[in-house]
Amino acid sequence: MAPTWPAYAQAEFDTKAKFAILMDADSGTIIFQKDADEPLEPASMAKLMTVAVVFSELRAGSIKLSDEFFISENAWRTGGAKSGGSTMFAILNSKISVEDLLRSVIIQSGNDAAIALAEGIGGSESSFANMMNDKAAEIGLTGSHFVNPTGLPDPDQYMTARDLALLARYLIETFPEQYHIFSEDSFTWNKIKQENRNSLVDLGIGVDGLKTGHTEAAGYGSVVSTAEGGRRIIGVVHGLKSMAERTEEARKLITWGSRSFERVSAFPKGTIIAYANVYGGVDGSVGLVGEGDVALYLPKGSRKCLQASVVYQGPLMPPVVEGDKVAELRVFCDDKLVQTAPLFAAKSVEPGDIMRKATDAVKQLALGWL
Repeated sequence: MAPTWPAYAQAEFDTKAKFAILMDADSGTIIFQKDADEPLEPASMAKLMTVAVVFSELRAGSIKLSDEFFISENAWRTGGAKSGGSTMFAILNSKISVEDLLRSVIIQSGNDAAIALAEGIGGSESSFANMMNDKAAEIGLTGSHFVNPTGLPDPDQYMTARDLALLARYLIETFPEQYHIFSEDSFTWNKIKQENRNSLVDLGIGVDGLKTGHTEAAGYGSVVSTAEGGRRIIGVVHGLKSMAERTEEARKLITWGSRSFERVSAFPKGTIIAYANVYGGVDGSVGLVGEGDVALYLPKGSRKCLQASVVYQGPLMPPVVEGDKVAELRVFCDDKLVQTAPLFAAKSVEPGDIMRKATDAVKQLALGWL
């Protein structure tokens, strides 16, 4: 179920970006979105998935930071200096540690480094792309497909702004010990120093990640995050006309999200917010909870206008698994949608016996649901 674009936020904030989204990292709450579920060419922002796979392989012990990977002719020619794209300037037939390749991908957006990691881990770019797609499915990205580790243009490689935000959230929450790399200001290889391509890192506004991207066809985009304002938020903008415009629109979005809202505590972790009907289950309903504490992030001065509703496609059909996302909390201010937050099943509900199903069938028919 795709959330509706918050109308209040649309009225209060606008952006030149063709695609945009602003997410509260703790709860997954969407504060602002603009064509967030439309497929886009992610360019180098696709490297966030490359990084996710590498981080996962490191955690699993399949590779080590000290392992050295070979710079093949494919990595050197497709992603090196001769390609004209972002590069580490790796030397053909050399060996480079996973740690240095990883830093290049994150800080320099090195295409040669991304290819070397893909070949070193998966054997080939295509095999590694399969790992990227498996990881996307594991994270729950429903609007993404990968065919290479670099983000170089391919009609079969796409993401959505929502998936980019979800991927950023996954990296921040799952690999906190590695996240600091995204905020490092520069990286030097082959005696060539390159600044972090995310220019917002140096603006002094608290941005500490994550990735930029650009192709001629797609324009300029950025995935950014900050913990300024007492909470972590994640923003995505894409489809902009220049580096300067990308920097300004990302800055505007992340600053607006940090400063224009106040946090209102609503439901502590584990609190049943509402119930959803279950057809033919051992239980006739299941409680709905947020992901951790559910707080409302409201435009300052708007507390008195609040209304809320819970939306789901129901009745739910068993088995319902505890932790499954099954509904959405929608918060309104003066009849305008200002926030959405995912809701999850508080417990599992197994299928009931034939008597339960028969009883529920009569109830559903009476309610007009079947």
